[in-house]
Amino acid sequence: MTAQRVAMISGANRGIGAAIARELDRRGWRLSLGMRQPEPIPGLDPQRNLIHAYDAADAGESAWVTATLERFGAIDAIVANAGIMIPKTVIEAEDADLDAMLAINVKAPRRLAKAAWAALQASRRGRFIILASLSGKRVKTPAASLYSVSKFAAVALAHGIRHTGWSDGIRATAVCPGFVATDMARALTPRAENEMTDPVDLAQVIAMLIELPNEASVAEFAVNCQLEESF
Repeated sequence: MTAQRVAMISGANRGIGAAIARELDRRGWRLSLGMRQPEPIPGLDPQRNLIHAYDAADAGESAWVTATLERFGAIDAIVANAGIMIPKTVIEAEDADLDAMLAINVKAPRRLAKAAWAALQASRRGRFIILASLSGKRVKTPAASLYSVSKFAAVALAHGIRHTGWSDGIRATAVCPGFVATDMARALTPRAENEMTDPVDLAQVIAMLIELPNEASVAEFAVNCQLEESF
């Protein structure tokens, strides 16, 4: 992997996003890091990478893409990592709850793909990763059911991007983890941190996926920390 390859990562300042940034930096990628509150990531040279203000709820994708192209001249991969979870059932939730999750978990990645589409086409091996969830593959608990609605849509979005960009060398993958040791998961489960997937391991999976050749497309990648019948 050469230093000229450029990846954009949303939600890059902590958790899974920061782990992905560190792994891709280690592999020689140039990074455009989207954050609601821009700040350097410890261990990464801010002079080599772009840190840009980005809030998935504010439709700022075009500005971030423009800044990335002005800095690096190319975009080869995008990791749509920003996401939210509102723990409500599909019955107790209000429309505003679903709207909020769809806005960030589905609409923002779609806008990001649209804004960067020409650059991904120009790469001829553009990659788009959507951090979905195993909740986008099954409904495990009532409290996660509304979240599942948004994540099922996120998985479908990844498939739509893959189909639309295939002839231009664009490959998209829905990465579907279970519990990952992040602030979001810690608020949802009493499971011990060492019994959840480490963000570093998930970052290695994502790095592998975006570095695969066009002829080794992976449409979905499920990762779990516990035994389930289907996963």
